[in-house]
Amino acid sequence: MPAKRKRKSKVKKKSTGKRALLLLLKLFLILVGLIALFVVSVNYGVFGKLYSAEELKGFKNETASLVLSEDGALIGKFFAENRTNISEREIPVFLTDALVATEDARYFEHNGIDPWSLVRVLFKTLLLNDRSSGGGSTISQQLAKNMYGRKNFGPLTMPVNKCKEALLAYRMESVYNKQEIINLYLNTVPFGENVYGIEAAARRYFNTSTDKLKVEQAAVLIGILKANTAYNPRLNPKNAKKRRNVVLGQMEKYGYLKSSECDSLKELPLKLDYANLRSSGPANYFLVEVKRKVAQILEEVKNKTGKEWNVKKDGLIIETTLDSKLQKLALASFKKHLSSMQKQLRKQYVSGKSASEIDKMVNARLKRLDLTERAHEKRKQELFSWSGFSSDSISVRDSIRYNMSLLHAGLIAISPSTGAVKCWVGGIDYRTQPHDQIKAKRSLASTFKPILYATALESGVGPCTYLKNEKIILEDYDDWSPSNYDNSFGGKYSMNASLTKSLNIPTVNLYFQTEFKDIDYIWQKLGFSAPLHDAPSTALGTSSASVYELAIAYAAFANGGYKIEPQIIRSIKTAEGEIIFENKLQKGGNQVLKKETTQLLSQMLQNAINKGTGTSLRNAYGVGLPLAGKTGTSQNYADAWFAGYNPDLVMVSRVGASSPSIHFNSGVYGSGSKLALPLVALTLRGVERNRKLAGKYNSKFLPMPDLLMNQFDCEDFEEESKLEELLNVFEKDKTSSQKEKEKARKKKKSWFKRLFQKSD
Repeated sequence: MPAKRKRKSKVKKKSTGKRALLLLLKLFLILVGLIALFVVSVNYGVFGKLYSAEELKGFKNETASLVLSEDGALIGKFFAENRTNISEREIPVFLTDALVATEDARYFEHNGIDPWSLVRVLFKTLLLNDRSSGGGSTISQQLAKNMYGRKNFGPLTMPVNKCKEALLAYRMESVYNKQEIINLYLNTVPFGENVYGIEAAARRYFNTSTDKLKVEQAAVLIGILKANTAYNPRLNPKNAKKRRNVVLGQMEKYGYLKSSECDSLKELPLKLDYANLRSSGPANYFLVEVKRKVAQILEEVKNKTGKEWNVKKDGLIIETTLDSKLQKLALASFKKHLSSMQKQLRKQYVSGKSASEIDKMVNARLKRLDLTERAHEKRKQELFSWSGFSSDSISVRDSIRYNMSLLHAGLIAISPSTGAVKCWVGGIDYRTQPHDQIKAKRSLASTFKPILYATALESGVGPCTYLKNEKIILEDYDDWSPSNYDNSFGGKYSMNASLTKSLNIPTVNLYFQTEFKDIDYIWQKLGFSAPLHDAPSTALGTSSASVYELAIAYAAFANGGYKIEPQIIRSIKTAEGEIIFENKLQKGGNQVLKKETTQLLSQMLQNAINKGTGTSLRNAYGVGLPLAGKTGTSQNYADAWFAGYNPDLVMVSRVGASSPSIHFNSGVYGSGSKLALPLVALTLRGVERNRKLAGKYNSKFLPMPDLLMNQFDCEDFEEESKLEELLNVFEKDKTSSQKEKEKARKKKKSWFKRLFQKSD
């Protein structure tokens, strides 16, 4: 009996084991079935669209549009995602090696899904909770994720997305070869800081192109992929170096690097050449204009052809007129000159009367902004200075004071024949001071005088016409008495000498001799937008205009009298080279001045450079380029101007604080020749030292015909004769009366003609 029971027990155990095994098998089959059903449902779009092989083939990354200078330098980008696509031939072999060794060692052996990685994830990551074992996604699966992103499916989010990525990766391998997938991956993957793709990353962190990367730099960039912030070489250099060395170690492990190479590369310091074009590019003020103009052009193209382009996503190539070398020289001149002048201005406002004045202005600003009670409240701010940015805790009062005493400046250079903008420096720092000084309007000071003199020349007055330099008091204008810069008066100066020396009294007399309607007509024809007021102070430049407008006006002086429209875009193309827009940069425009007028005026303004108010350009800075030009210093040294030109180039600069109330107290630092002219002079000195640039911008003025040149055959200065002095006694009390003022507007006759009442 016991033996039989034992046998029955064994039979019972066997049948129980079989049932358990069958149950497990059933459960396994059910699980496999459910997984299969799940995969099939994902494949057929139950959880949203799954892209077909054909759609994968037609995938196109959003790509940043590149903005280039005329000489091919990258000066900026427009993007929703900062990405620049590159071709396979631009990817170094060691970059591919670094990627494969670190992210997917069996990449060239699988078909988009790596079974061994899946097993590792299942056992180590999921069952043993070992997060250090890495993920199971292949490069192809990661690419699928980067291409289409992930969506939320509640508790099924991870399995659905992983399944989609695996299916897409498998399809992708049938559409692209292995190297094409690597290329697409490197063009798609994010590198932090809103940077997408290897090319944008190479330029951001090392200021170079992908094909010029070094092995250790490539390892840094591949290292970032594990965690964009943790391994960002700018934010976390120690982490980035450690991760770089892990990548190099992986390359050695899989035979892409020799041990000796790996060891030497690991010893190298982490060297960045960080270049963020968006915040500190070479032409950020200019890019604002480029973006506005491109939008306008693309809208016109759309209306004309029906084709629509997105400047932030379609990877357009925008070639501008900017000369990157000239721009670089101008930026260097800003730093060299303005850093020195800024120190002088701050020194002036440290103590004494100037300190009291700025304190009053700061108090008024605090009151206007309702910040008086918080004046001494400190907060951390990023402050601009020419020696670099500083981040410090500073009170509201000190912050306002600091910014009020900043010197701002703008400089533009254009081709007078085509209007092509060659240089555009709109301020001292775009990030902290984004207001473009090239478009800001301020009193023109003596840079207005050539417009008045051009009007007089147009009406037939010649360079040897003499203008009185006697002291005058204008009763109808609050007893205003114009004075020369050096307070001299007496005698008469030729019109040529008056402009060369920028004399105020003769210029006011010329204003009275010239019809205001003629001055206003020329003013408008040259493109100025502000109204011109009929007052003698207008002769000395009290009217406001921008650097941009003045450059257009002086371009007419340089090109024979034609008003040009500044041009900033040369062409817009697709990434494949299809031309969307092309600018032929035609010469000419509307003629607003006679050619003879511009020849005479240019000779007078060359004299101003060679022996007048602009001589420091030759003497102090040693600039030898052919040049005509004019300085300008507004009331109380609030703004300093300089405009210079030759047949190849017009360059205009202006310097001043944000408020005219903040200024230098004397012409030692605040005059046009001391504050604005050096920006142009230093730039042009750099031009002369660059053989290629010197050849582009050194055209001489055309020789004047003898008939015009003979008009300069006179002395600069004449003493008044006794008879003229006698006539002046009778006229002295009448000069300021309204009746005589109206008469004085008419062309004055010589003393001889006045004496005998002869008409012209």
